[in-house]
Amino acid sequence: MATKKELRRIRVKKGIRGRIKGTTQKPRLSVFRSNKAIYAQIIDDITGKTLVSSSSRAITEKICKVELSTLVGKDLAQKALASGISEVVFDRNGYLYHGRIKSLADGAREGGLKF
Repeated sequence: MATKKELRRIRVKKGIRGRIKGTTQKPRLSVFRSNKAIYAQIIDDITGKTLVSSSSRAITEKICKVELSTLVGKDLAQKALASGISEVVFDRNGYLYHGRIKSLADGAREGGLKF
């Protein structure tokens, strides 16, 4: 059974996804955060395909989760720019915009993505 906090995140997520759509020109950067890792992917909602993805499970460095999120954002931005994606719409997936989510977004901006 989902906790009250998880139900709140799902409700907020549905509201965000009602307003945000990723297109071919401006795909959606979606973030998922678990207790151990953080995952990010760039999705084209029109075709329903993931264009680029990155996660903290691929990084083997032993650093704190916030710094790890920044590295994931930079890695995702590097892969996106290599595949020709320079501008995205940020989907925080119902999570509050602070901590690991904010550091991933800042890392992606530092890597060259615009949103």
